[in-house]
Amino acid sequence: MLTGDNEGTARAIAREVGIDDVHAKLKPEDKVARVRDLAQRHGHLLMVGDGVNDAPALAEATVGVAMGAAGTDVALETADVALMGDDLGSSSKPLALGRRAHRLVRQNLVLSVVVIAGMVAGTIAGAFTLPLVVLVHELSEFVVIGNGLRVLRVAVVRAAWASLFALQGGLGIATGDRRFGAAVEPAAWWPSGRQGHRQPSAA
Repeated sequence: MLTGDNEGTARAIAREVGIDDVHAKLKPEDKVARVRDLAQRHGHLLMVGDGVNDAPALAEATVGVAMGAAGTDVALETADVALMGDDLGSSSKPLALGRRAHRLVRQNLVLSVVVIAGMVAGTIAGAFTLPLVVLVHELSEFVVIGNGLRVLRVAVVRAAWASLFALQGGLGIATGDRRFGAAVEPAAWWPSGRQGHRQPSAA
């Protein structure tokens, strides 16, 4: 945790959220230096911030994430990702979404190459007529589009879970660390305050 707050406040918050590496009373240039040092030691780095003093560090990190609800304009403009909320656990969502999108893009590329190569070979060999090739090509485009739309399935499923969580108080459903839903949704996706919630090391 990189913060400009005093040591006592920083340590208290760090204990509450489970962070063991704390650097307090930092100026903007100090945060940049810390981020640069962490990047040199660990490689790619994600920095989460919301204030004017965080903007230089957000720009220095591999990926800068600004908290959209409470973030300043400077932080939002500097960051690569803006979260529309105050839950630090959401900082892992863009990474998961990006990885899923990357997998789907690779699948679509492989599918397209296989279909085109097969159609070209079949046409040259005289096995396929031109109308058949055109029809198969158009159908493959629908398959590629449908496969790409699978990335939205994650958002839809989590929206359904969010709606269920909103009703927890009235339904009396227990959602502790090892109770309902914990085995289905990773801790990083839980709203703030839930057990098992871990924060990024640089915030």
